[in-house]
Amino acid sequence: MGFTVSSVSDWSFLSATGVYLLAMVFAAVSTAMARHPVTVGAPAAESSVRDDRVGRMGLALTWLGVGLHAVAVACRGIAAHRWPLGNLYEYVMMITLVTAAAWLVVANRFPVRHMAVWALLPVAGLMVLDGKVFYAHVAPVPPALQSYWLIIHVTTAAAATGALVVPGIASILYLVRAVRPRSKLPRSDTLDKVAYRATIIGFPLFTFAVICGAVWAESAWGRFWGWDPKEVTSFVAWVMYAAYLHARATAGWRGTRAAVLNVLGLAVLLFNLIFINLVTSGLHSYAGVN
Repeated sequence: MGFTVSSVSDWSFLSATGVYLLAMVFAAVSTAMARHPVTVGAPAAESSVRDDRVGRMGLALTWLGVGLHAVAVACRGIAAHRWPLGNLYEYVMMITLVTAAAWLVVANRFPVRHMAVWALLPVAGLMVLDGKVFYAHVAPVPPALQSYWLIIHVTTAAAATGALVVPGIASILYLVRAVRPRSKLPRSDTLDKVAYRATIIGFPLFTFAVICGAVWAESAWGRFWGWDPKEVTSFVAWVMYAAYLHARATAGWRGTRAAVLNVLGLAVLLFNLIFINLVTSGLHSYAGVN
């Protein structure tokens, strides 16, 4: 019949990507309406109401996208009869799911609706890249990954990476706001608060993932550290985020300089995710790209 759990996963993933893109369109329209109110007085108030309605529709679409995205991840695991984190396609699928969910949490807690387009851009972009370039058919994982550490280490690493994308975007927008103070982006202090509080959550997860990776490496390869490209890049990212949190907590390093560190941390994470997995070779070469 051609109808399998694997095909449901693929269909849900494709549908989630389309829904996220549509949510971005609604968010862009909402922002455009906010930029250009009709006139002063009642028409402007009417424009604000329409802007808010369109923004809420975009948020509702994001919830729908997260639901479809979660179905895609769950069905992938059912189809493979294993934890769905055995290759780069599945890894990016999990990262983008966490990023989208993290954005919904942030949007619910802070007045940052007008950063929706930018928060969803890396989600939709990575998912398009994931489906077109990283896609891998359902298959067993290599023997080296057949360990309970796959669930602990790789899941935590994916969750940490996904959770750190949103604060990275907030820091980028903070820097843009500093250059263009009249833009319709959220207030600088709000963006700074989002970046700091979200990083506080993501950084311990990332730290735990690095520690678990070292323990797994000792169990699998007989050493905690081997200067593998992914190990080195992960450590550089960890140092960047540790420096950011230290800088953000220090009075003399608030604002722009701290935001730059957070953006650099995100850049290293994305470099580690894409370039290291696809271009370099090492003990972590399990991308599984067809």
